[in-house]
Amino acid sequence: MKLNIANPARGTEKCVEIDDERKLRIFYDKTIGAEVEVDALGDEFKGYVMRITGGNDKQGFPMMQGVLIRHRVKLLLSKRHMCYRPRRDGERRRKSVRGAIVGPDLAALNMIIVTQGDNDLPGLTDETRPKPRGPIRASKIRKMFNLSPEDDVMEYAQAIRGYRTTKGGKKIYKPLRVQRLMTPTTVYHKNLRRRKTILQRKRFRAQRELYLSAVKEKSLESAKIAAEKLHHRAEKLGTREAISIARGHTTFLKMPLQTRYLEKIQNPEDQILNPADAKLRQNEKKPAGKPAKGSGSSAGKRKGKKT
Repeated sequence: MKLNIANPARGTEKCVEIDDERKLRIFYDKTIGAEVEVDALGDEFKGYVMRITGGNDKQGFPMMQGVLIRHRVKLLLSKRHMCYRPRRDGERRRKSVRGAIVGPDLAALNMIIVTQGDNDLPGLTDETRPKPRGPIRASKIRKMFNLSPEDDVMEYAQAIRGYRTTKGGKKIYKPLRVQRLMTPTTVYHKNLRRRKTILQRKRFRAQRELYLSAVKEKSLESAKIAAEKLHHRAEKLGTREAISIARGHTTFLKMPLQTRYLEKIQNPEDQILNPADAKLRQNEKKPAGKPAKGSGSSAGKRKGKKT
C-alpha cells in the first residue's frame, strides 16, 4: 500500500510504499478523519501522529466521507457531494465510490502530519518549500504582512508575485493583480451606485404616491357619479324605489320587478316595504269577475269528478 504523507506546515509531501501487512494493521477499521499513531511503521516514524484524509482502492475509486462501509457502493451524486463534478446545472449521476473505512483492498492512503516526532523525515520535515503563488486578495495580503489600513498594499504585493519556470530553468514573473483593492476610483463608483439607488427609490415612491392619489380621486369620482345616477333614476321613476334609496333599503332593489314597480306613492306613510303586503294590495285591486284558482265551485267540481 502506498502512503501519501503531506506536511502542510512546510508545504512538502512524500509517497512511502509499505508491503508488510502487519505494519498496515494500525490503519484498518479507521475512518476518514481519524488520527493514528504510526510508531509501528518504523523507528523513523516514532512519535508521529497522522490524520487520514482519504484514499482509493485498487480499481481507482476514491473513498467518500460519510459512507461508513468497507466496500464499494453506487450512490446518486449531485453538485453538493464530493467525488463528483457535474457538467450541467442540476445534473445528477449515479457513481461508484469506496466507503470511508480503511481496509486491505486499498491501493493508496492519504495522510497529513498532525504531530511531529523526534526524528526528521527526509523530504517532509527537513526542508520548507515556499508557495509558488501567494494571496491576491487585498485583505489577505494585509493579514499576511500585518499591515494597517493606511499602508499601501501594492508595495507588498510585488514581493509575492507569481512566477513560472520554463524548461530551461528560467523564472518568468507575472505581475500580481490585487483583488478587492479599495482605490479612489472604486470608492467613487461605489458612492455613485449608492446615490443612483437612493434616487431611484425616491422616484419610485413619488410615482407610487401619485398613482395612489389618482386611483383614490377616480374611485371617489366614480362613486359620486354612481350616486347621482341612482338619485336621478329614483326621482324620475317616483316609485317606492325613491323612498327605499333615501332610507337606505338596498335590499329592496333585489326584489322581483312585479313587486318593485308599483303605483306611485304620494304619502311616505303608505309605503309597502314587505313583498307579501304588496301582493295583498295587488289582489285587492283585481276585478271580481273571475274567481281565483283553487277556490269556489270549480274546486268542488274537480273534487266531485275525482270521487
